[in-house]
Amino acid sequence: MLKNSFIRLSPVFREKEGSIERQISDLTNRVTRLNYHFQKHGKDYSSQRGLWKILGRRKRLLVYLFRTNLTSYQDLINQLGIRGLKIN
Repeated sequence: MLKNSFIRLSPVFREKEGSIERQISDLTNRVTRLNYHFQKHGKDYSSQRGLWKILGRRKRLLVYLFRTNLTSYQDLINQLGIRGLKIN
């Protein structure tokens, strides 16, 4: 994986600067960069804590999007290539 590889969003999500979809994609890009960082620095525990906080924030946003707009949630999950929520 390249260091500067970012997930590209469709034009619909890119235009909305503060939208939930944009926030989730930005957090996913940060997760991708941190995963690359951990390949070289596996014992960086401070950054691991930051990663956990980012993942928690992304999960809360995904739950909100799932409850409010299911079609947008499904499109975003497919586009970003991330796992969906575990629904009991």
